[in-house]
Amino acid sequence: MLSSANKISLEKIVEKMAHAPAECFRIEKRGFIREGYWADLTVFDLNQKELVNVEGLYYKCGWSPFEGHQFGSKVLKTFVSGELIYDEGKFFNKKSGQRLKFDA
Repeated sequence: MLSSANKISLEKIVEKMAHAPAECFRIEKRGFIREGYWADLTVFDLNQKELVNVEGLYYKCGWSPFEGHQFGSKVLKTFVSGELIYDEGKFFNKKSGQRLKFDA
């Protein structure tokens, strides 16, 4: 399946943004959905567009270079180390992150 701009496949995006960094930096138990690995996942709705506006920003500086830009998909949920930390506009104040371990 290609991205909304038909330039890169979703599989290639996952490879470049999850698999490759975990392999390149030899980060243990990250970057893949596998038994025994930490679940760091983001769930998108590829059919729902999202306009970036100041009301939806969570940056301390209060601005974004993407303000006014409409993305072709929307982030619905984010999991860090298997814990739900973001769910459709609501953040959960959990300390879910784990220290990364690198294979020497």
